[in-house]
Amino acid sequence: MSKTEAWLSYLPSYYQEITEMKSIASAKGAELDNLADRLEDMLDQHYPETATWTLSRYEQDLSIPTNLSKPVEQRRSVIISKMRGSGKVSGSMLKNVAQAFEGGRIDVSVSPAEYKIIITFIDTLGIPENLDDLEKALDDIKPAHMALDYEFRFLLVKDINNVMTFNQLKELPFNKLAFRRTGGL
Repeated sequence: MSKTEAWLSYLPSYYQEITEMKSIASAKGAELDNLADRLEDMLDQHYPETATWTLSRYEQDLSIPTNLSKPVEQRRSVIISKMRGSGKVSGSMLKNVAQAFEGGRIDVSVSPAEYKIIITFIDTLGIPENLDDLEKALDDIKPAHMALDYEFRFLLVKDINNVMTFNQLKELPFNKLAFRRTGGL
């Protein structure tokens, strides 16, 4: 129900057929719709998962350099990971921070004897777009003596042979195929 219809429903029924009242209701309804949209947008700004025009304020508060050329989703993930990355460093905390950057599942294993943290991307094919941001966030919170290693998942010939057509392969980005990268950047 629009705000115009809602406003009219509060009036006695004999007003609903009067042209002047319909005009007033239409004008008031448009203003109420605008107000509701603005209130919803304002509420969205209080949460980094839905913020848009307040991202630079979050970045300023968290001492994150603002880069307006990055997509909003990448900027959000940096903010969320920075918020999650406070407290005692543990494998679950590192995983929580890494999940903020990537929508898919991530596995984090810590090998103290080898001084190594291994981040494995389980659901994501190829190298995530904002890997540099993820590495910076993890670098900021991990112990200095621990190295970061990354394990990526790529399509191999056995994954596409007799499964995908040539046209499907043409549409597949090259960075999703037969390339493996491990170790820090």
